[in-house]
Amino acid sequence: MTLKRVVVTGLGAITPLGHNVSETWENLVNGVSGAGPITRFNAEQFKTQFACEIKNYNPENYFDRKEVRKIDACTQYGMIAADEAIKDSGLDMESTDLERIGVIWGSGIGGLDTFLQEISAFAKGNGTPRFNPFFIPKMIADITAGHISIKHGLMGPNFTTVSACASSANALADAFNYIRLGKAIAFVTGGSEAAINEAGIGGFNAMHAISTRNDDPSTASRPFDATRDGFVLGEGGVALIFEEYEHAIARGAKIYAEVVGAGLSADAHHMTAPHPEGLGAKKCMLEAINDAGINPEEVDHINTHGTSTPVGDVAEPKAILSLFGDHAYTVLINSTKSMTGHLLGAAGAIEAMATILAVKNGIVPPTINHFEDDPEIPTINFVFHKAVSKDIKYAISNTFGFGGHNASLLFKKFE
Repeated sequence: MTLKRVVVTGLGAITPLGHNVSETWENLVNGVSGAGPITRFNAEQFKTQFACEIKNYNPENYFDRKEVRKIDACTQYGMIAADEAIKDSGLDMESTDLERIGVIWGSGIGGLDTFLQEISAFAKGNGTPRFNPFFIPKMIADITAGHISIKHGLMGPNFTTVSACASSANALADAFNYIRLGKAIAFVTGGSEAAINEAGIGGFNAMHAISTRNDDPSTASRPFDATRDGFVLGEGGVALIFEEYEHAIARGAKIYAEVVGAGLSADAHHMTAPHPEGLGAKKCMLEAINDAGINPEEVDHINTHGTSTPVGDVAEPKAILSLFGDHAYTVLINSTKSMTGHLLGAAGAIEAMATILAVKNGIVPPTINHFEDDPEIPTINFVFHKAVSKDIKYAISNTFGFGGHNASLLFKKFE
């Protein structure tokens, strides 16, 4: 069968760098750090006292008070991003076949705030189980996709992917494949996460996964730097509208980029650590390239997973060098997590958005906070300190997750 083409026609975001796409993109290009002291709870007793929070967020600016009590922050972020993406796409919900538009969402944890609040309240009580009737529907990871579909009347395929930090990248890959197989004409796809709370910070502290650089939060996310000491926890939601090419052209939609490849793999190595030589990362990048029918030398830009962790930041560059050879010294390589922090299950979505905008605008945001080269990391073509302008035809966004889940998405400049 002939596969259908898939394009990106809408974007939406609420992130540590802005309450919409334009604010987020401007701060990415300008190398702004989203990290700062935690304001959501008293973190004085925690090893890590900072994170990449959404600044000046008031849910009642977006939802009425009754809704706020029923919807976890993870879902709030997703719904806000989806609203912007749908509006941006120009899809006319009155004249479009809503049975052919679906929602595929990604979240690694889901309603952690809700779970923490309810269990804490129970623990402080006298043993009598008094739980909020919205506890379960607020907490479950799939509920954001449900809320988006209910609000907009979208009756196509509807589900959530859960693959740790690769969750939203898997969601985008699924949306891409469903459209090109003719199962839908469009998807609201992306991811959201809201894990900046006592359980999120405490849990990652116990794993020694997050930075403890409390004296200098704004420089704590240091992908590929010799002095990195873990990732910085972020939060937010990002939505993308993936649409069948002919449908988008017929309605005169603006097109950000074309989705041309997706690669998935497993490390089959360790519960939390990547394969030391990046074998799974190499496999999924190669699969995305083969899916698109291009050569590795045609890729102009890679937005890496680049978390600022000691092991992961070595494995991924090794995979890139192994796959691309000498071209690894030419392709522009960055990590936007240096600014946004790590949005966990929403990481794939925010980094896909950044990659798409890099392709559309011909500019690659920098990797900030690089102070010292790491001799274990190949000195490939990292974009450090300042954004680089370049005409980009093909670009890859990489996302990897605990459990060895790997996903690569390949975008093409729309011409």
